[in-house]
Amino acid sequence: MDRRRQLAYLSAMGIDVWVPREGRHPITREKADTASSGDGGEAPPVARMGWDELAERVAGCTDCALHEGRTQAVFGVGSRDADWLFIGEGPGAQEDRQGEPFVGRAGQLLNSMLWAMGLRREDVYIANIVKCRPPGNRDPRPEEAAACRPYLERQIELLEPAIIVALGRVAAQDLLETDAPLGSLRGRELTYKETGIPVVVTYHPAYLLRNQAGKPKAWGDLRLAQRLRLS
Repeated sequence: MDRRRQLAYLSAMGIDVWVPREGRHPITREKADTASSGDGGEAPPVARMGWDELAERVAGCTDCALHEGRTQAVFGVGSRDADWLFIGEGPGAQEDRQGEPFVGRAGQLLNSMLWAMGLRREDVYIANIVKCRPPGNRDPRPEEAAACRPYLERQIELLEPAIIVALGRVAAQDLLETDAPLGSLRGRELTYKETGIPVVVTYHPAYLLRNQAGKPKAWGDLRLAQRLRLS
């Protein structure tokens, strides 16, 4: 990647010094793209679905009340062979219209964060705790997150990421099944359930747009994620 471009994106994040790190070293592993119901009859349970079946299931999901107000479900976007998984809380108004997570200003900042790490949006996978927009962009309710949880869990199983970055308090608390405050979760190596997949918690890009002082702290979180990704 062009070094000047990296420096420009770091500058946009409020970071003055760029410390080069090793490039990506994708872990070679086989990942499932399809899953069979075994008998060609009814669709398999979510826990056995492949990517395409899962996306179709999410598109037509009516498991919680959020589906009543959506334009479309927001499944996720990016490489299905990615080592990096970024998880936010839920779609906003623009995401609901476009069907893609993290668009608009928050998405542009997330793209800048990725560029600063030497990554492109196409190199990672981006998903949310819930797949449908909560009214007024409120936090997802526990029952809504619970209804969507099998979808995210299956995405993680299919992806087998080397690192997960939780963006914001809501995503971190739901993913880690904790009510600990964001401040106590940041700056630590955490683990997703019993999988051993490391989790790093950082601020949501929308928060960073309102609080510029948080950008250097977020960069520290991302550097931690880079180290864990290569360990």
